[in-house]
Amino acid sequence: MEISGKVKVVNPEQQVSASFVKRELVITTEEQYPQSILIEFVQDKVDLLDKVKPGDSVTVSINIGGREWVNPQGETKYFNSIKGWRVQKTQDAPVDSSPVHEAQAYDPDGVSDDLPF
Repeated sequence: MEISGKVKVVNPEQQVSASFVKRELVITTEEQYPQSILIEFVQDKVDLLDKVKPGDSVTVSINIGGREWVNPQGETKYFNSIKGWRVQKTQDAPVDSSPVHEAQAYDPDGVSDDLPF
């Protein structure tokens, strides 16, 4: 899956344990109702975030995971995670600055006429 948006936050690397490292990226989607999405990069993927900064437009390849956890009271809880594995900077859609030409009606007699009939 992929998700696109503007980089809002690039968090520093976190050493969670002696053998586990992660880094988080927050992107804001560009849609009618923008969403701030937290994406986690782990282990050898944390270095991918060295090339992005807040304000960059990016497309992130992600995997969605989920897990079940039973708390000490016996209640079952479910958690989701979004893990990134590729980041590509994207360009905003180029704006066409060429002048707009109005269509002209075909005139077999060579006489220009504004009416299309």
